[in-house]
Amino acid sequence: MGAQLLDGAAVARAIRAEVAGEVEEYRRRRGSAPKLVAVLVGDDPASTVYVRNKVAACGEVGLRSEEVRFPATVPQEVLLDRIGALNADPDVDGILVQLPLPKGLERIPVLLAIDPQKDVDGLHPANSGRLLMNLPAPVPCTPAGVIELLDRYRIPIRGRRAVIVGRSEIVGKPLAVLLLQRDATVTICHSKTDDLPGVTRQADILVAAIGRPAFIRAEHIRPGAAVVDVGINRVDDAGLAASYLGKDSPRLRLMRERGFVLIGDVHPVEGMAQAGHLSPVPGGVGPLTIACLLRNTLRVARARREGAAR
Repeated sequence: MGAQLLDGAAVARAIRAEVAGEVEEYRRRRGSAPKLVAVLVGDDPASTVYVRNKVAACGEVGLRSEEVRFPATVPQEVLLDRIGALNADPDVDGILVQLPLPKGLERIPVLLAIDPQKDVDGLHPANSGRLLMNLPAPVPCTPAGVIELLDRYRIPIRGRRAVIVGRSEIVGKPLAVLLLQRDATVTICHSKTDDLPGVTRQADILVAAIGRPAFIRAEHIRPGAAVVDVGINRVDDAGLAASYLGKDSPRLRLMRERGFVLIGDVHPVEGMAQAGHLSPVPGGVGPLTIACLLRNTLRVARARREGAAR
């Protein structure tokens, strides 16, 4: 008997429907919908697709959006000046800068340049600090999506042992804060953790966010645990993909058509056999990240224009 799949795409559709209704009500009251500006630097294929999907999603729920593009060679000060102009533009409610930035550009000064009130990714230190103190703030989108997935499948958090593999500022650290606020006992693991399988096997809730395809194996998973796979890794080696998916997987046929397949951080076959619940890749956390971005855009607009809680 395999794990129950945590259908992030279905949960994302529900969130988008909720946001669409609230955006329409906002537009009726204020005369125009909130506006999100996405800043894309360079021509990285994955980043280009992510920004295109985010802009399209805005249109689907009634939000206004704009894409601002720069070449990879843009000087840092030019990028910062444009962010400053977006901060000052009263028509702009939310700003996101697609990460990672090309080589030669420093991430931290760019994130610091965004007005915290327009920071829809929740990555500005002012918002990170508010999150840590359990004050209203935009919550980073992927961690927010993980919590939504657990909640909407009624997976208990309070009193449970949660283990996060990955300590990034975008996922691991803010997710640990959110789980602590929900009374979980939280452990963060990383590349220097001794006896990683021994630690992760204690988890009732295991979150994999390390960016290594199929790294989490059966030995890492307590039988029946809820496993949330945040990783999205592009694999273009057919033999490697077959070792992850099994030689009879229909996804291998899709790989032959596209030239690649997406694999999460959890071994898909072993994860299904060992876990009680498992989020798939694709179709798990990815759609929720965009849905929570849409919700954050609405919330920061309300906070700026109406003084509502962020």
